[in-house]
Amino acid sequence: MKSTQNCAPIYEALQKHLKNRVVRLDVPGHKGGRMNKELRNFLGENCLKVDVNSMKPLDNLCHPVSVIKEAEELAAEAFRARHAFFIVNGTTAAVQAMIFSSCKAGDKIIMPRNVHRSAINALVVCGAIPVYVNPGTNKQLGIPLGMSVEDVEKAIRQNPDAKAVLVNNPTYYGICSDLRRIVELAHSNNMLALADEAHGTHFYFGEGLPCSATEAGADMAAVSIHKTGGSLTQSSFLLCSGNVSEGYVRQVINLTQTTSGSYLLMVSLDLARKNLSLNGREMFKKTVDYASYAREEINKIGGYYAFGEELVNYSDIYAFDKTKLSVHTRAMGLAGVEVYDILRDDYDIQIEFGDIGNILAIVSAGDRELEIERFISALSEIKRLYGKDPSGMFDHEYINPTVVLAPQQAFYSNKKSVPINESRGMICGEFVMCYPPGIPILAPGERITSEILDYIAYCKEKGCFMTGTEDMEINYINVVV
Repeated sequence: MKSTQNCAPIYEALQKHLKNRVVRLDVPGHKGGRMNKELRNFLGENCLKVDVNSMKPLDNLCHPVSVIKEAEELAAEAFRARHAFFIVNGTTAAVQAMIFSSCKAGDKIIMPRNVHRSAINALVVCGAIPVYVNPGTNKQLGIPLGMSVEDVEKAIRQNPDAKAVLVNNPTYYGICSDLRRIVELAHSNNMLALADEAHGTHFYFGEGLPCSATEAGADMAAVSIHKTGGSLTQSSFLLCSGNVSEGYVRQVINLTQTTSGSYLLMVSLDLARKNLSLNGREMFKKTVDYASYAREEINKIGGYYAFGEELVNYSDIYAFDKTKLSVHTRAMGLAGVEVYDILRDDYDIQIEFGDIGNILAIVSAGDRELEIERFISALSEIKRLYGKDPSGMFDHEYINPTVVLAPQQAFYSNKKSVPINESRGMICGEFVMCYPPGIPILAPGERITSEILDYIAYCKEKGCFMTGTEDMEINYINVVV
């Protein structure tokens, strides 16, 4: 009998496994928690008992033929894709598998420059050449937006030999490009259309939200189920259309994905898919209601701007994700990261991130009304206690890069370490970024400018968590010799 969305094949197989009195003469060595009682007591006995290795009754992630295969087929059906792959190396692995499947060394790929570091890391590994489309920018908010259709069309016209076009759907801030039209452009020019949907799981199940990648006809989409879909951290799906070879994509995934797939992560994907399929519409309606209420109340405070669909211009902001609670803070004299720190340290409220001008709170149906009210009240008090004149604050997040070398060429070139404040005019040989969101300020092969150095110094001064360089303090930077 064909399984339905009420089924959870991996979960059901693990339930059966728990009832068996199997002698554990395989890995993992904790033997169901008996070897490490402190870990077992902390995580729970069942958790350790189902942390198992691949075996015939439980299938094998690298070459699924039974319960994992069935679970992937149910996921493909739920997300309206031809194929779905369970990814346990994070959405980073899904993004990289998309690029590895589409491009070889020397091939061009069109993408926005405000991509996640995982996409540019993929270029370092496989040797593909980026053709960056600079996103639009909102001068008031200082944030990068989406790609306009006109800019994508221009990039395709100038690079007809490109193999694929990659689109963020949505950006971290909830901004969406015109995905349908971009997919049409890519296909009409014999290019694959790829979507980084790390923050777009809910597009597949909510009502009145921007369109999903599969709905738009994209060839591949990396969907981070753990972010807004309810699975465990590090678990994701890679969705594919019939335009790509399922077997080849699995081969590519297996180049980098672990051969010891975590059943804890896989069963969380299995149960998350079941929950989304059965209850997603209701859950995401609640999410939109929470976010919309919070947006309205925050905007009553003054000084903050919780932005939403009013930004839509049908160009570089084609649509807005109403579940995103993005709040501009600079107008009251505080960087987003300063508000982020105050919320955590003084109010015990952990939000997703703060950058130099904005904060982002991730809202879901798992939240409670009291917690939304606490967040709103805390922002009101922070304004009263800490608000000041915004003069002299850095007013934008995104700086158009000057690309001199391909990422792989720069990363593997001969390099030297120089004081970062003496690196102006040199070619960067590594990454510099604030994390989150993990969008590089500098990527390998880009020219280091005074504006970029000022931005990095400002981020450090405001307390942004910065990463990417060999020097952990980011006082030195590796440049191409």
